[in-house]
Amino acid sequence: MTTRRSVPVSSASRRQFLAYSGAAVAATAFTAAGCSAPPSTSASAKSPGSASASAGTRLTKIGLDYPFTQLPLYTTLVKLSTAAAKQHGISLLTTSDAAGADTQATNLNTWVARKVPAIVSFPMVFEATEAIAKSALDAGLIWVTYGGSLEHQSADIQFSFRKGGTRLGEAAAKWAEDALGGKGKIAFLTDSTIELGRERTKGMIDAFTKAAPGVDVVAQEQAIDPDTGLAKAHAILAKHPDLNIILGVTDAAAYGGFKALQQAGRKNDDARTFVGGQDGAVPSLLAIKQGTFYRASAALAPNDIANAVVDVPRAVAAGKANPSVQVPISLVGHGDTATIDDLLAQNG
Repeated sequence: MTTRRSVPVSSASRRQFLAYSGAAVAATAFTAAGCSAPPSTSASAKSPGSASASAGTRLTKIGLDYPFTQLPLYTTLVKLSTAAAKQHGISLLTTSDAAGADTQATNLNTWVARKVPAIVSFPMVFEATEAIAKSALDAGLIWVTYGGSLEHQSADIQFSFRKGGTRLGEAAAKWAEDALGGKGKIAFLTDSTIELGRERTKGMIDAFTKAAPGVDVVAQEQAIDPDTGLAKAHAILAKHPDLNIILGVTDAAAYGGFKALQQAGRKNDDARTFVGGQDGAVPSLLAIKQGTFYRASAALAPNDIANAVVDVPRAVAAGKANPSVQVPISLVGHGDTATIDDLLAQNG
């Protein structure tokens, strides 16, 4: 695909779908690359905006490129995606990018050169990945963008980015009104580096500040992982020891803020403290279930994500229209024990 499209809730979006004709070419090229052609194929019509991949083929390999191996979701996602792929006779390949953009680019270029038939990639630098995605499409491969959208893609997997941030911000604002009388101090742990982070950040800040204008915003700091969240929260608390609220663009960062408050002497059941994050990471879910001042998470179900990692490239390979997905998100808090237990079970 070579034109951008709008996605509801978020301004992000990239890749639509591929088709390519020729039974003999498909049978040889795709079998070598890890795809097998259907028993009988005729020339398939090329869809609007499509690039050069085969519709109606059966995938046998999918490459999952998730660079943020430091996040709790990584191990769970690989395990569940591997299991989901196996159910369809597909083997799952993974990269080891260690959160390095250059390493990610090298690994992706290697996959394109080796003609891995379907690549699901979470780009660290979307602009820089655009050329790699185009190369993949030009080589007849399927490219699925995870966590955003590229101009050149077969489909994408998105997570209601702004909606998650908005729901978290609204929940925190309501709590501030009820518990603090609409007054207090808040710090945001944000991300400005990728589309997912920017949309989540905007959602939570806009929703909170609109609904709780009497709460002072004392800090907005870049943090997506626990260690950075911990360090940034300690620095904020040094200036504002009476900080009431920390909201994070990820649960990992928010959990670092949670630990910083605990280390500063905040009691687990402090009635004037609220921490919340996004993703549904296990430590955060456990803290919510235990009734601590970690009060909310805009959570994604790992099974939903893993299924999308496998089902979206399969849908592209099968020539289905509109193969992209928006993985649903739900806000969980104190009292949502059954939902939390289900999410914890999925995280295994």
